[in-house]
Amino acid sequence: MATLTGITIEEFERLPQALAENHELVNGDLVDVSGNTIYHNLLRDLLVFLLRGHVEGRQLGKIVSEQEFDFDGNAHGPDVSFISAAKLHLIDPRKRVQLFVPDLAIEIVSEHDKFKNLMEKSLRYRRCGTKEAWILSPDTRQAFVQSEDRQAFLNDDQTFDSKLIPDFAIRLGELFDRA
Repeated sequence: MATLTGITIEEFERLPQALAENHELVNGDLVDVSGNTIYHNLLRDLLVFLLRGHVEGRQLGKIVSEQEFDFDGNAHGPDVSFISAAKLHLIDPRKRVQLFVPDLAIEIVSEHDKFKNLMEKSLRYRRCGTKEAWILSPDTRQAFVQSEDRQAFLNDDQTFDSKLIPDFAIRLGELFDRA
């Protein structure tokens, strides 16, 4: 549910932290995205832990969580994002919303998420230049992946892997079990 309407990225950037926290900017509306479960947070943190060691150890870029990016005037903070080494110079440490998009965005389905909204978000990510978007569903133990050359629903016996992060792979079932 929106609490503020008709605001821009620049106005969102100037909001007090207490008002902006746990909110995204969607089509000018401030939308609450709070309410993650402990399992959601553990899965996000596990992904960050596994990916960060692999990515940063090979100097492929950076892994961040809950960082907001400018997706065509919308401020979204994917649960996990990969920023390639080629984009690291674009990071502005003074900004709440980074004025570029990550190369890889991962969303984890929360209790209050609607499939339609997550699909719209995934499509927006891709349309704005994110090379690959993942939606992980702990309840169904499935994932949806969208990239230039791949669009698929995966079951827990299949693998989370990406061309953007060479030599990294984990079976989805193992990922869900370890969280």
